[in-house]
Amino acid sequence: MSGTSRDTPTVDAGWTSACRIGGGAALVSLLASLATMGVLFTVGGPPGTAEETFTVLRESRLEGLFRLELLTLFNVGAYYLWFFGLYAALKRTDAALSALATLLAFAGVTLFLASHPLSSLITLSDRWASAATEAQRQQLLAAGEALMAADMWHSTGAAFGGLIIECGAILISLVMLRGTVFSRTTAWVGLTTHGLDLTQILLGLFVPAVKVAIMMVAGPLYLVWFFLIGRRLLQLGQSSPSSRAELR
Repeated sequence: MSGTSRDTPTVDAGWTSACRIGGGAALVSLLASLATMGVLFTVGGPPGTAEETFTVLRESRLEGLFRLELLTLFNVGAYYLWFFGLYAALKRTDAALSALATLLAFAGVTLFLASHPLSSLITLSDRWASAATEAQRQQLLAAGEALMAADMWHSTGAAFGGLIIECGAILISLVMLRGTVFSRTTAWVGLTTHGLDLTQILLGLFVPAVKVAIMMVAGPLYLVWFFLIGRRLLQLGQSSPSSRAELR
């Protein structure tokens, strides 16, 4: 048995480019995740208040963008492409479940990204910096605090988006487990990673402290997941069936 696939996989000729694009996008997610960790440990995490956010954006726009999780937007945005690549690779295994998983992920990613207040915070920061009176500055700070309280980690839309993304990822991992295109290792890493993330979303509503503990395990597993699916999708995107068989 190969460590990558349990049988000779087949991808329709017209879908190999989707696999290549999806594989590249998964590696983008991997790199963005690693870069996010680097920013967290070197520059710092997201500012805790609107005033701190506005100050950072005014003093260093680039630092502010990184601390406001611009890289996370690239990471999650890449989900559109690598989920589509997974659909291309797995539609022969189970077209219905693969399509459902992809639709769930697309809807969840859209909700998640739409909840991020990055552009609004930049606009408020610029207005705050040029405000003529203290009253105006306080109004802008209040608006900033409201945006931060409903960001991509706290709003109902983001929570629901995260929930259905994880449901889609669990479904696609189950399809992997049933088929022969991806290894059982890849399937089980997906089930474990996204099962843990789904658990922290649900339990976090009632026991917020548990979220950190669960993500300490799920976070590193995401790096493994991105690498495994990225590598495999790139292999499946090779131009000929013979080259795909050689790369199993």
